[in-house]
Amino acid sequence: MVDYLYDGTFEGFLSCIYAHYYEEKASGVFQAEHYQASLLGEPRTIPTDEDKALKVYDAIEHKISAYDMERIYRVFLSSVQGKETALLKYIVLGFEQGSKIRLLHGHPVVYDVQQMEKKVNREVERLSGLIRFSVLVGGVLYSPIEPDHDVCELLAGHFCDRFKNDPFIIHDKRRSKAVIAIGGGFYMSDFTDSELPDLSADEKEYRNLWKKYFNTIAIKERTNPRCQKNFMPARYWKNLTEMR
Repeated sequence: MVDYLYDGTFEGFLSCIYAHYYEEKASGVFQAEHYQASLLGEPRTIPTDEDKALKVYDAIEHKISAYDMERIYRVFLSSVQGKETALLKYIVLGFEQGSKIRLLHGHPVVYDVQQMEKKVNREVERLSGLIRFSVLVGGVLYSPIEPDHDVCELLAGHFCDRFKNDPFIIHDKRRSKAVIAIGGGFYMSDFTDSELPDLSADEKEYRNLWKKYFNTIAIKERTNPRCQKNFMPARYWKNLTEMR
């Protein structure tokens, strides 16, 4: 058995799963740029192969379930260390157990993946209510975020439903990528601040009105910072208009 290294893409990860079954068993899967060399043996770099990745994708959907394929993708988007090796074990178990793997809550392999998925889902739920959009020149809505996990894509569907007729950008500044949406559809793209249009003329007034509203409805005597941080973790505050 040998450690597999890949390029960090989901297709690259699935290529490692293919190699695990058809070439050499993997002891673990790691992103090449973050791998720490071991004295126990040389790792093997697995090139990304989209055809092989698609075969693994289809196999997971048909031999395990579409539900588990989505779970695997969501966990892959997490920033939890060791996620790839945990997913390798989950997929191996899934091919053995089929769709009933989702019911094996007490199994350590399943439990670990469930916990990672919960972290991703929790952040998606929080950001769905905490994202604040600003209006740019041309009427494009823009929101910067800096999530712990790579959840930008998972937020897209929620806001496409809300803003079917309004173009918007959700910018993950930590990963220099963005959801770019228009007409109810979206695509993912590399993105930086240098590509942003200016704020619209009315945006500053909107921001002042929002801050005034936020401060007006607040009851100072009932302010509870600890409770507030439970619902709006402080790490998100710098991108909230009312908290600036």
